[in-house]
Amino acid sequence: MAFKPFTPAGFIITIVNLHTLFDTISAYQAQLASGDTTCVATVNYFLERIQQQQHLNAFTEIYAEEALSRALLLDEKRKSGEVPGKLHGVVMAIKDVICCRDHKVTAASKILEGFVSVYNATAVQKLLDEEAIIIGSCNCDEFAMGSSNENSTYGNVLNALDETKVPGGSSGGSAVAVQAGLCMVSLGSDTGGSVRQPADFCGIIGLKPSYGRISRYGLIAYASSFDQIGIFGNNVPDVALTLEVIAGADDYDSTVSQNPVPAYTLEKEPGKKFRIAFFEEAIRHPSLDREIASAINTTIKALTDDGHTVEAVPFDLLDYIVPAYYVLTTAEASSNLSRYDGIRYGYKTAKQPQDLDHFYKLNRSEGFGKEVQRRIMLGTFVLSAGYYDAYFSKAQQVRRLLVNKVDDIFNQYDALILPTAPTTAFTIGEKTSDPIEMYIADIYTVFANLTGIPGISVPLFKHSNGMPFGLQLLTDKFTESTLLQLAELLMQQYSTQATILK
Repeated sequence: MAFKPFTPAGFIITIVNLHTLFDTISAYQAQLASGDTTCVATVNYFLERIQQQQHLNAFTEIYAEEALSRALLLDEKRKSGEVPGKLHGVVMAIKDVICCRDHKVTAASKILEGFVSVYNATAVQKLLDEEAIIIGSCNCDEFAMGSSNENSTYGNVLNALDETKVPGGSSGGSAVAVQAGLCMVSLGSDTGGSVRQPADFCGIIGLKPSYGRISRYGLIAYASSFDQIGIFGNNVPDVALTLEVIAGADDYDSTVSQNPVPAYTLEKEPGKKFRIAFFEEAIRHPSLDREIASAINTTIKALTDDGHTVEAVPFDLLDYIVPAYYVLTTAEASSNLSRYDGIRYGYKTAKQPQDLDHFYKLNRSEGFGKEVQRRIMLGTFVLSAGYYDAYFSKAQQVRRLLVNKVDDIFNQYDALILPTAPTTAFTIGEKTSDPIEMYIADIYTVFANLTGIPGISVPLFKHSNGMPFGLQLLTDKFTESTLLQLAELLMQQYSTQATILK
């Protein structure tokens, strides 16, 4: 993945470690405004880092020429005195399930091999409108189905902190791109924890907004009533600013919220004392690593000592949420993925089919990976006439009970604390032979997707095994302002994680 540094006439590039120098978007933009750096220098820096770290396999496509050309235009615009956009010069990456015009979007699947998007996703267009620079597409689990980024036609993504460990999934490439300093901010998608869990494994921030807060137009669907574009970053203000830009109404998505988008970066209540709930059943669950449980209990005590109200609330549905989630999401996936047949675009078998039906079967059997096939089959099963009431209808009932529980909780509390994942990042290959064990690991994240509420994983801790882990915060629908304020409070006052990557 070679590239040539781009140094247009009149620009002097100072070799600096931008990843260390620019801790926040606002600090970076101040450097741009003062002339201490340029967008071209910044893009060249990130391209060099991507080349150096290409063994991590975080990217599926690098937009080098386009990123450099855009950087030059932004530098010229800034010199002319024009008012810069909110994300002026910010180098970002997007998951390979989000459409970017004239670039490949394959969902890390053989069945979409070579497919090039003809339009921008609404989220991407909003980034570009505010003068962000998109540097490439990131690797992921095929069709966003997975918790480890081991289900990609491009191969595994490696955790930059320990390359024997998974980065989490399905947005593992987007997480590692931020973790390893290959971009400033990245977009992923979160259907059951696919932003929050890899953020937890990689020691960064991962935000899943409320369902409908960000348009899904241009996001390849996995399970349409669960999917939401999410954001990875190194700090809360960067994530808040990105959300502020890409959230909001969209004529192309009938499910997106019409609620006004707050100025997330400005909404602050210094000194506010929060009312916070937690589930004892979650923290005492046998699947939860003891160090993670201890760290959460310590944080709960610290919050209480500082005047916040933190109380346990009963929750007897914990063991039902993963089964309900996988019944409903696989059912939606079996419907959504039926459109990929190898006829109009993408992968086509080289074998000689007997008839059209056989041609479809060959394309889908060869084009879809094993995990995607497993979920399509499971979804087709739970929707079948003999099992619909026993599985799909029951799962819908569980979902309704969970929504009711959320309403009760947030009538009394500002936020809910949960673990993000039951363990730190596990070893590559450790869980691939047991899909059920992999699915159960989603026990703490799928709750937010089933109920449509926002959630964020905040990187607070370092395990004795050397890997980071975080705390998950959840708030009521469309109260991301509260979520971000509490996340920033935790980052500033309760983080015990040492700086382990820079």
